[in-house]
Amino acid sequence: MSFSTSWHNLLDNVEEVADDATLYTPLSRKSFRVTDVQEHRVVIEFEDKDETRPLQRDQFETLFQRVNDAHDGFDLDRLPPDAEPYATVLSLHPRFELDDSEGTLAESETPTGSPLVEAQPSEETTGEREEPDIPVYADALLLIDALERHDPTDLEGMETPALVNLYTLLSDVQRNANDLRQDVRSILLDRLHHDRPVSGQFGSVQRTTRRNRSLKDEETVLNALEAAGIGRERVTSVDASKVDDALEVTELSESDVYEIEESEYVRKAEVDEDEKETRLQGLKDQLAAADEDTEELQKEIEELEDRIDDLTSFDSASSFHTKSGGES
Repeated sequence: MSFSTSWHNLLDNVEEVADDATLYTPLSRKSFRVTDVQEHRVVIEFEDKDETRPLQRDQFETLFQRVNDAHDGFDLDRLPPDAEPYATVLSLHPRFELDDSEGTLAESETPTGSPLVEAQPSEETTGEREEPDIPVYADALLLIDALERHDPTDLEGMETPALVNLYTLLSDVQRNANDLRQDVRSILLDRLHHDRPVSGQFGSVQRTTRRNRSLKDEETVLNALEAAGIGRERVTSVDASKVDDALEVTELSESDVYEIEESEYVRKAEVDEDEKETRLQGLKDQLAAADEDTEELQKEIEELEDRIDDLTSFDSASSFHTKSGGES
């Protein structure tokens, strides 16, 4: 297929994208929207910078040729940073497939959708509120309720049972949030490329490499060091586990061989799941009631708007005379 044909097909598909849809660049994840589609360019606007930028037809043709020349897909890491939006927009063409996990853009025999387009939810999908069925949501809801009923800036003035509740909920939220954070992290690792930061509404993340070390078996380490002229006595140290074994068969006390410091801390002993569930259900009922009140208020507003429209609408002269004749 010639580029001219592909270009016009692309323009047709770009025009079909909803006006309020958000698009993302494939590597840096910068958000933007298409504001205009013209014969020789596509105009976009970056949301975070409020910056309008034209994407030129000839640049699309260059990317088109590079994708065609690539046998296993064009590697998006080869894109200059300012060329990322071209890949996103080109992926709107049904015959170009952007693999977000592999970081490639390639031609496809079957029509595909772009993973970098996020349409705003319609009114039909936003009318009903859904609660995520995950532990951290329930515990966070209970924690918010506790923080609203007690003043967290005056912990000294808080009753002991209230402090116990607060500590328990904070502990549960921390544990469940960390579990969810690790799940999110594993997904993000498949989507981040090299060390380019990716931004979201509340912050940014970056793929980094952490270097962990663990010694090989003792004999291997000691032999390697001896071969390098380092004697065993210079690297061997007292093994705490072997010291503990020795304490069991001698009259020595811990204080003879250990420096001991004691510190006190609070440990969560148990959780009353039934009480949490009861309180949680009450909060959910309150939220549901709030949603119903919102729907009722919305209906009243719409009815009031209709009445105002009827009162302020202008009737034609013929309509006026027709009504007058019928009433006489």
